[in-house]
Amino acid sequence: MENYVVSARKYRPTDFKSVVGQEHITKTLQNAIKTNQLAQAFLFCGPRGVGKTTCARILAKAINCTNLTKDVEPCNECDNCKSFNESSTFNIIELDAASHNGVEEIRSLIEQVRIPPQGGKYKVYIIDEVHMLSSSAFNAFLKTLEEPPSYAKFILATTEKHKILPTILSRCQIFDFHRINNDDIANHLEYIAKKEGIVAEKEALHIIAQKSDGGLRDALSMFDQLVAFTNGDLTYEKVLENLNILDNAYYFKFVDALLNSDIPTTLMLFNEVLLKGFEGSHFINGLAQHMRNLLVAKDAQTISLMETSQSVKEKFLSQASLCSVPFILNTLEYASVCSMDYRTTSNKRLCVELALLKMTRIMKKLQPKTEPPSQR
Repeated sequence: MENYVVSARKYRPTDFKSVVGQEHITKTLQNAIKTNQLAQAFLFCGPRGVGKTTCARILAKAINCTNLTKDVEPCNECDNCKSFNESSTFNIIELDAASHNGVEEIRSLIEQVRIPPQGGKYKVYIIDEVHMLSSSAFNAFLKTLEEPPSYAKFILATTEKHKILPTILSRCQIFDFHRINNDDIANHLEYIAKKEGIVAEKEALHIIAQKSDGGLRDALSMFDQLVAFTNGDLTYEKVLENLNILDNAYYFKFVDALLNSDIPTTLMLFNEVLLKGFEGSHFINGLAQHMRNLLVAKDAQTISLMETSQSVKEKFLSQASLCSVPFILNTLEYASVCSMDYRTTSNKRLCVELALLKMTRIMKKLQPKTEPPSQR
C-alpha cells in the first residue's frame, strides 16, 4: 500500500512561480538573484502557513543552481538541484529555533559557518521560528549575522517579528508575507482537486478558503479532512456540515425578515439556528459579517473587498440594492453591542433576541413621518 502524503507536502511549491499569493516577495527575490544583489541575511515574517519556509527553501535552491532558467527559476536538473530535491545536500542547513534555542546551538552553527560549501556557491542557513531564540543566543549570533563569510547566507523565518531584537532586524532584509486572499486559495484548491480527480463545488472551496483565514497550509489540511469525510465529493452542504459553519442562506432570510419588520419570522429563524447546535455568539458575529458584506456591495469601488465566490457575490449585490446604508449601519451597531454584551449576560438567548427585535424596528424608524391631517 502506497504511503499517503498530505496535500500540504505533496503540492508544496518547488519554484517561485508556483508560490501562491506572494508575488511581491518572489519577484523581489528573483530580481535580486538576477542582478547578483543578494543580502547576507533575510528575515521572512508573516502569519502561519503563507509560504515563508517554502520561499526560503526555493531561494536556497535557486542561488545554488548552476543552470537557472531565463525566468530565474531553479532548473531541477543540475547536481545541486537534484541533491536538494533528494534531501541530500550539505549546503542547506535548517534549524528549528523552537527546539534549538540556546546559545550552545548557535555556537555550533557559527562553527559550521567556517566550513565552505561543498559543490555549490553558497552555504545557506534557514532558521525557522527565529523569535524563539534566547537573548544570549541572539547576542552570540549578531557578529556572524552582520559579517558572515561571502559564501554564507542566512534566511530567518518568524510569525512574531516584534519579538526579535532590533539589532537583529537591522542586519536583515525584511520581507513581510501577506495573508493569502480567498480567491487565490480557492483557485489553488481547485487545481489540486482536478489533479487528484476530486469533485469539488466552487462554493465549497470558497468556504474552506474563508475558514482558513489566509493560511494556505490550514486550507490544505481542511481540504484533506473534507475529502476523507465526503469520499472525494466536496459539496457546499457537506463542507458546511463538517466545518460547523452556518449557511449563508440563513443570513439572507434574516435580512429579508428585518427589512419587512417581521418579528415572528426573525425569532423562529433564530430558534432554528439554535436547534442546529450553533451558539448565539456565532450567529450574531456571522450576521455582522453579512451586514458588512452588504455594505461593501453598495458601492462599485468596494465590491472587491468581498471575498466570496461570484454566485454568492451576486446574491449580496441583489440584497444590497434593497438595503439603505442607514439600515445596514444601525444593524451593525446593534450586532456589535450584542456581541459585547453576550459575554457577560446570564440569559444569552434573550440577549440575541433583544438585539434582533431592535433590528426589526429599524425600517419603521427610518420611514418618513407623515403629518396628521389638520382639523378645521
